[in-house]
Amino acid sequence: MANPITISGLDGKDPKDAVPAGPLPGTVPELSVLFLDTQPCVALMEAAPPQPDYFVDLNLDQAVEVILASRAEYGLGGLFREPLQSPDAVAYRHEVFRDLADGNLLAALRTFADGMRAMRKQLGQADKLHYPLQQKRWHLEAVRTYCAAVSALSRSVRACAIRSRALGAFGRFLDGYVASAPFGAMDAGVTGALAELDSIDYSVVVDGGTLRVLRYAQEDDYSRVIEASFEKFRQGEARDHRVEFREFADMNHIEAKVLEFVALLNPGAFQRMDELYATHRRYLDATVAMFDREIQFYLAYLEHVEKFARIERPFCFPEVSESDKRVYARGSFDIALGQKLMLAGRRVVCNDFELDDGQRMIVVSGPNQGGKTTFARMFGQLFHLAALGCPVPGTGARLLLSDRIFTHFERQENIENLRGKLKDDLVRIHRILRKASSRSVLVMNEIFTSTSLADALFLSEKIMKEADRLDVIGVWVTFVDELASYSGRVVSMVSAVDPLQTGTRTFKVVRAPASGRSYAMSLAEKYGLTADRIRERLQS
Repeated sequence: MANPITISGLDGKDPKDAVPAGPLPGTVPELSVLFLDTQPCVALMEAAPPQPDYFVDLNLDQAVEVILASRAEYGLGGLFREPLQSPDAVAYRHEVFRDLADGNLLAALRTFADGMRAMRKQLGQADKLHYPLQQKRWHLEAVRTYCAAVSALSRSVRACAIRSRALGAFGRFLDGYVASAPFGAMDAGVTGALAELDSIDYSVVVDGGTLRVLRYAQEDDYSRVIEASFEKFRQGEARDHRVEFREFADMNHIEAKVLEFVALLNPGAFQRMDELYATHRRYLDATVAMFDREIQFYLAYLEHVEKFARIERPFCFPEVSESDKRVYARGSFDIALGQKLMLAGRRVVCNDFELDDGQRMIVVSGPNQGGKTTFARMFGQLFHLAALGCPVPGTGARLLLSDRIFTHFERQENIENLRGKLKDDLVRIHRILRKASSRSVLVMNEIFTSTSLADALFLSEKIMKEADRLDVIGVWVTFVDELASYSGRVVSMVSAVDPLQTGTRTFKVVRAPASGRSYAMSLAEKYGLTADRIRERLQS
């Protein structure tokens, strides 16, 4: 006696009781396109690090939110919070970004991402369905979509001139994976099974409150017979009275019963579907799954760069060093503010800076609302983006690969800590200086504003002396002009105003001695105390 045919879903088994889709437990990716070692990305996938303290001060939280706005599903926030620690790790990402200048490769990666997104949507739909046979069909559709996306990407990568270590290694992995016997069997088996299911024809006979499902026996299509009979009465185009039939992914109980009968009439095809479903429940390769997520880091950032390219604001690959503190940037800007200005149709102002051999601190002074704080944020952003291995805004840059970035921006007084504003400033800067090293970057903005000029100068010189001892590099926005001439290791920069209209800000920060004149002229213009205005009033 032949063994009975069993089809899961007809015998009470529920696919949801099976192991969920995804990589096999315990499997680890063979390589990473973001890190020289796979372990850091695996750790970041499991638990994203907290947001660094300096993110809010530098508006990096806003910038990252915009960059990842359309990619919430990938959970990439942690990758933008984790700076790299070696120049080779930075170069590893630069190589990938350079490869992605190939439009064909970029298009192939976006197509692959679309395919994987469609696969996840199919798996999600399968989980929402109530009838096991339908769930399995949707699952196999997801497997087919996955196989097609991986195979197409393998062909595309092979056709491109890959130079990066990361994508080169991944391309070789893909070639081996697609050519492997397990992948080939899965692709062919699922494609064949779905084609077999699609080829099934059947008839449904409805008689009152009952229905019968029969094998299709080449019965006449009466709708065509009726159309042919009435064709001779046609007098031009008539109004179409047909109603669109909306199809929903889930079946109702009548459709489910019909499907059960169809499965009983075609046990072989549904048995193969059942076996393939069980065999390929865990079909997603761990390396492919990691690549699908990691490559979005590059694609998201490049999309952001492309927006600025449209307004002729370029990005560049910075030179990075663990020890060389001769840093500079040309034509750079604040990417968070730049995004807002771009959306508003306003001009994005670029600035330069340079610290030559022996110089360590840029002191920025000048009138309020002149771009000083924006300059400070731009400075800090550049070092963070460089440490991510990303292109930075500007036409050229050389930056220190810092171990940590520290910021001290003005805070509103917090009544809960029972400290006055001055004491709070001192406590915060003391903590920073205790943690800073010679590879740290320090960004300070308008501290000690709550005390007298004499006290602010005394305290600021103490901090400058300690920063000098630590040999940190940084930028310091201050109203204490005397700091700009503290020593030969300090560079003075000033937020400029229009020489013809001293009340008009240019938002350019330029190298110049901190004379205080621009601030005084700005205040005089504001309150009508310039020489010309005074003469006008005297003459009247």
